[in-house]
Amino acid sequence: MVKILVVDDEEILRMLIRDTLEDMGYEIDEAEDGQDALQKLARESYDVMLLDYMMPNLTGIEVIERLPQQIKEQLTIIMLTAKSQESDKQRVLDKGVDYFMSKPFSPMKLAELVEEALHAE
Repeated sequence: MVKILVVDDEEILRMLIRDTLEDMGYEIDEAEDGQDALQKLARESYDVMLLDYMMPNLTGIEVIERLPQQIKEQLTIIMLTAKSQESDKQRVLDKGVDYFMSKPFSPMKLAELVEEALHAE
């Protein structure tokens, strides 16, 4: 079963994403901030991480910078962000993000992107 880690400080958004992706048969785990995400990634293996750019404590970029290379290589990272300028997008892609989705987004569009990412591997 595909395991997805949803990392976002907004509980309502995590719940919406979880409900949508669980209905599609994915196993979902959640982290409320970057520190929580790093702890979970150190203990468990995930196929995909949906990662918010702007969070308290550690930003999405800081999470990626602190990930061991071995984890980065095994993980598809989809950055979720309200920052939609081309320079922001390029910055996160340069850090190792595989896909980029601007907020606000449709949960079904996100589900389609997850499907695309998983089939691209």
